[in-house]
Formats: sequence, structure tokens, C-alpha cells
Amino acid sequence: MLKLTHLQKNYPDFTLDCSMDIHPGMITGFIGPNGAGKTTTFKAVLGLISRDGGEIRLFGRQTPALSAQDKQRLGVALAETGFSGELTVPDVKKILGAFYQHFDPLLFQKRAVELALPMDKKIREFSTGMRAKLRVLSAICHGADLLILDEPTAGLDVLARDQILDMLRAYAEENENRSILISSHISSDLEQLCDDFYMISGGKIICHEETDRLLSDYALIKVSSQDYETLDRSHILRRQKESFGFSLLTDQKRFYAENYPNLVVEPVTMDAYIMIMLKGEAM
Repeated sequence: MLKLTHLQKNYPDFTLDCSMDIHPGMITGFIGPNGAGKTTTFKAVLGLISRDGGEIRLFGRQTPALSAQDKQRLGVALAETGFSGELTVPDVKKILGAFYQHFDPLLFQKRAVELALPMDKKIREFSTGMRAKLRVLSAICHGADLLILDEPTAGLDVLARDQILDMLRAYAEENENRSILISSHISSDLEQLCDDFYMISGGKIICHEETDRLLSDYALIKVSSQDYETLDRSHILRRQKESFGFSLLTDQKRFYAENYPNLVVEPVTMDAYIMIMLKGEAM
């Protein structure tokens, strides 16, 4: 669906060099700290900024620039963009209907009501959460094959986030070939939604893993400095110094649980994984 091979963008204080592969039928998370390169990657893919090197293959072919047909097949919601504050939801519906061949006005209207978007207010009167809902709604109502979503649940309360995630699941389930590339700082959203994820730091991809495998096979091992010296470290990926000794990241949870029954072997959440990948030392 989308393949990036050493996509490069150079700034005086930052260099992006990003490779990733988004497969049909997959929901892929894109995680990393602020300034790591997520939004830069999205903008380069969409042609909103020029790239300095590398290759972008969209829908199976190399794309020096997005064609009109490519844009019909994309659904996009970027955190920094939106509609004019002078418009209303009915105005947005008319605009989308004029832009997209397969825009579904009935679906748009139905979802807008479900999301409690006011029909008579101007967008400038919307809360941050309402604007976020409208951005996502606008991306999913024209039958796009690939969604690119930058922080779509930022600023939403728990109920609104669940509504958005449910809409994205329904979107993906309607057609098994649809794909979603989504960034978020709310790791629990990605744990619930994504099939796999890429992690970026300092402009480079530092890992790619399936979400199910992270939750089932990875673990954090807590050891004293003394126990660390006698531990088989062949399956340790990262270590972080702690007051009690070390926290260790492994992708072989069962090995350590079976062979070291007295050690603390904890399941890994995505939050914990992100922290030790960023702060820990590679082994």
C-alpha cells in the first residue's frame, strides 16, 4: 500500500531517514517522541514538503508526486490542518462532496450526529475535541484505500477517543484491503487498534514489531546488580540502570520465566516499551 525506502529530509538541526512498509489490510502505528520525525514523514509522503532523497511507492508504484487519482484514494487527517473556522459541518459536507468522487453524504451525516457535532455552529466555535472528530470524519467518508492520520485522538476525552477508534475499526473491517497509518502519543489507543507499529527516534526507524507479539512475547525483567552478573543475557534487547539494579527488555519472556523462576518478569505495555527503547542501552 505504501513503501518508504530511505525517505530523506534534511534540516539544519534534523535529518530524516525513514523506511517502512504499510501492507494492505493492516493498521500500522507510528510512535516516537515529539520531534522524532513522524509529522515530517507524513508531510513528505503527501507532497506537502519536498524530499531530499529516497523512494516513495504508493499503491504499488513509484510516485514522484501525488496524482489526482492518488488523492482520491487517500484519507488524511493532520494535526496542524483543518477547515476554515467560518464554515459549518453542512458546509464541510458540500466541500467534500465536490472534491471526492465517492464521498458518502449519508454516512458523513450519520457519523456527525453520532459524534455530537453541532450543525449550526461555525468551526471556530468548536472545542479542540470537536475539530479533531471532524478531521477524522472527513478522512473516512469517501472510501479511501489508505488513511494517514497524525494524532487523531489528541485532545479527546475517553468516550470520544473510543468513538473515533470504533469508527476506524469499522472502516478497516468494511474492506479487507484498506490500510491505516496512524501516529499517536496515547499508547493504549495503538495497543487496541494496531496490527503492527514502527518506532522512530532522531529521524530513524529503530524498531518494527507486531503488536500481538509485543504484548505476548516481550517482558521487563527486574534484577539486582548481583543477579545481572549471572543472568543469561543472550535474549536481552535493552537495559536501563535502576536504583535496585537493572530493568531489562527481552522478546523471550517464556525463556526467562521458565529458567529464572525467582526473577521478576513483567508483561510489557507499549508505554513501558517506548520508555526503555528511548532511555535504555542497546545490548
